[in-house]
Amino acid sequence: MKKEYDFSKMKGRKNPYAKSLKKQVTIRMGVDIIDYFKAMSEETGIPYQKLINLYLRDCVESHRSLELKWVS
Repeated sequence: MKKEYDFSKMKGRKNPYAKSLKKQVTIRMGVDIIDYFKAMSEETGIPYQKLINLYLRDCVESHRSLELKWVS
């Protein structure tokens, strides 16, 4: 390998797979939930949005389902 390369003439390219990796959505969450993940973020050093994504991914992979019981 050369010690120095000239990248000045090289054109940048976007990742062609980036769109299929994640999709931006708007979602309303309780302030307490956001505060919980932000506190966890400070402890772990992982951004809180990534923590939320990791938790939801774990729910999907373990086929966790929500149990709702309506009180009448």
